[in-house]
Amino acid sequence: MSDLDLKEQPHTRLNILTGEWILVSPHRTKRPWQGKVETVPSNERPSYDPKCYLCPGNTRADGTVNPHYTDSFVFVNDYSALLEDTPGGSLNIQGLLEAKSEKGICKVISFSPDHSLTLPTLSLATIVKVIELWREEFKGLADDPTIKHIQIFENKGEIMGASNPHPHGQIWAQGSLPLEIVKETNQQKKYFEQKGRSLLGDYWVLEVEQKDRMVLENEHFVALVPFWAVWPYETMIISKRHIRTIVEFTPEEDGALADILKRLTAKYDNLFEISFPYSAGIHQSPVNDGEHPEWHWHMHFYPPLLRSATVKKFMVGYEMLANPQRDVTAEWAAEKLRTLSEIHFKETKQ
Repeated sequence: MSDLDLKEQPHTRLNILTGEWILVSPHRTKRPWQGKVETVPSNERPSYDPKCYLCPGNTRADGTVNPHYTDSFVFVNDYSALLEDTPGGSLNIQGLLEAKSEKGICKVISFSPDHSLTLPTLSLATIVKVIELWREEFKGLADDPTIKHIQIFENKGEIMGASNPHPHGQIWAQGSLPLEIVKETNQQKKYFEQKGRSLLGDYWVLEVEQKDRMVLENEHFVALVPFWAVWPYETMIISKRHIRTIVEFTPEEDGALADILKRLTAKYDNLFEISFPYSAGIHQSPVNDGEHPEWHWHMHFYPPLLRSATVKKFMVGYEMLANPQRDVTAEWAAEKLRTLSEIHFKETKQ
């Protein structure tokens, strides 16, 4: 038994995926949600918006006309952060000013032709089609030997920088490994070499046993608040099977992931009865970079809201200059999420 009181004492927690530490100060607020908790009118949108760049048949900013698609739709981002035809080049001045060119490709995936929907209000069948398209795009991008990392993600809500409310996500593929992937690779590799097992495979089993930070579970996935969570309602989805990439998913796992995505995002929306903003992304093994048997598929959700529909948690001061800090514990956040209904609030009001 530990003599550390996680509910009362200031302490640091290790992020086993990055090797970094977070400061937790639970004593600072015994009743963390004492501030006003308000709801705001839900962001009702039409099924079709003639001004939306992602709706079927509409003209995008670069003049391209969208097809009249009926399921998910993918295209190369009109304003990509990475370009396929970037010429090679580098800069190094006395080891102090260093840069190198980066090639890649950025794609946009419209989850549905219906402008009014979001992930928790999509049907399970539609979410499965999104997952299938993620896999198809991952495989196609990985066929390019110059690509090393493929990042599938979604920014939802204006507060997270989403430029369009239409339900959509992005895929960025690049020729180098980003910092977070390098850190997670190193930590997982170290554990795998020591134990001969997956780091996250052992971790999710422990979380299921302890129950304190669990939010959802089905046959193939768990959703939990990580022990080291930074954002107030941060969660992570982990595959129960040791899978390196989405390419290895079975049809049953596709359906199970769709199930847990819909249930988790419904809980988020129900928290303040709004379309809950977040940045979410899939982390999986690098490609064209060796076997990476240590890698275990997982998905991060980073929601910014703290006390209400309008109060965002900012990373400022100590967090920017030292390391992440939070007052509410992962256990408290998980309990809050567990108690929320999985039936979307809009459905209960119909």
